[in-house]
Amino acid sequence: MNTAPDHDTIPDSRAADLARESAVALARLLKDHPRQEPARVRMDDTDLVLPRHALELLRNILTEMAQGNAVTLMPMHAEVTTQEAANLLNVSRPHLVKLLEEGVIPFTRVGTHRRIRFQDVMAYRAARATESEAALRALADQAQERDRGY
Repeated sequence: MNTAPDHDTIPDSRAADLARESAVALARLLKDHPRQEPARVRMDDTDLVLPRHALELLRNILTEMAQGNAVTLMPMHAEVTTQEAANLLNVSRPHLVKLLEEGVIPFTRVGTHRRIRFQDVMAYRAARATESEAALRALADQAQERDRGY
């Protein structure tokens, strides 16, 4: 389920403020009731029963909206185009294609087009973040060893 076509706008300040208040309230409820499963939500005269995971996702969505970010939901098994994957990784499309052709990120072909599983893109992104954090930690340790004051 990709909700981008219907909800791809950046929240205005009023929506961001409401999202912030809602995210705080929802985070508090989730913290106060850590084992509550399922959860009831009332809207008008209708009670909805939701899995806890859905409320945790909603909290994350509200947090992003509060920061003024547009949000798109995508199933982990979904496939993305090379341009979408490049955008998610904040790299150029040619660089992404190079990573695909080198076997760094798995992909499939649909005709002449490459498709990448969303979860593979996110796994690569997480691995890169871990590598970056380790390199930064090593630089900070090196600076400490040399009394550079970092």
